[in-house]
Amino acid sequence: MAKGDELVRYITEKVVTYVETPKEIRRERRQVKEHWSSKWFGMIPLSLSLWWQRAPFKRKTRIR
Repeated sequence: MAKGDELVRYITEKVVTYVETPKEIRRERRQVKEHWSSKWFGMIPLSLSLWWQRAPFKRKTRIR
């Protein structure tokens, strides 16, 4: 039963700290998140998207 008690204690600590923090601070924490692709891969997705938009591709058209 020790693990159950530890889990209940951990959850209650998290809830109490959440309730005690002011709303403004909670809103600031929520807005600071960065996009998952830049978090996992850095600047590579951004550079690839910029390159893809500016690359002069010759698009093939289908002839029916």
